[in-house]
Amino acid sequence: LSIRRQRQMCIRDSLWVSHMSGKIIGIVIMMSALIAGGVLYYMQIYGFYEEVRQDSVVLVSLNTQQPEAIPADAITAIDADSSPIRYRACFTTPLSLPFLTESYVLIDKATPRNAPGWFDCFDAPAIGAEIEAGTALTFLGGKNVHYGVDRIVALTDDGRGYIWHELNDCGEKSYDGTVVGEACPERPAD
Repeated sequence: LSIRRQRQMCIRDSLWVSHMSGKIIGIVIMMSALIAGGVLYYMQIYGFYEEVRQDSVVLVSLNTQQPEAIPADAITAIDADSSPIRYRACFTTPLSLPFLTESYVLIDKATPRNAPGWFDCFDAPAIGAEIEAGTALTFLGGKNVHYGVDRIVALTDDGRGYIWHELNDCGEKSYDGTVVGEACPERPAD
């Protein structure tokens, strides 16, 4: 073969190799992104949550301003250490809404937070609709269960109950960087 022909073949081969290298690199990047996305999805939806054992449900009494246990059955709860607002629970109670409103602290404007889809008993949009319709009321289950986080308990007129955590005023200020002020307790050292 002539030198010119050898050069052309060499250039063609090197272009083919660089073209194939680009495809291989692209495939590796795409596969890495898919695997990373799958791991991230799993960690957010399943990985951090664990079922927790809870033997009672408490509401803050109007008289004492202290948490008091109420009768509750079939308590199912999940939580995650990664965030203080990931707690969700479902239960049933024989107590009526009229009795509860006379005895325990009501909360206005509480909106349930979404739960993972696999936690079937907690359907935030349905609970929110019941709160809007007035067939469910929200109560304070505990103040500062974690720093800046209150426990909210929603109870329906047919005895179903739902619990989630919500940032209170101190929590919202603390986590967004605003000066907290004197009305908030001292943040515990980690």
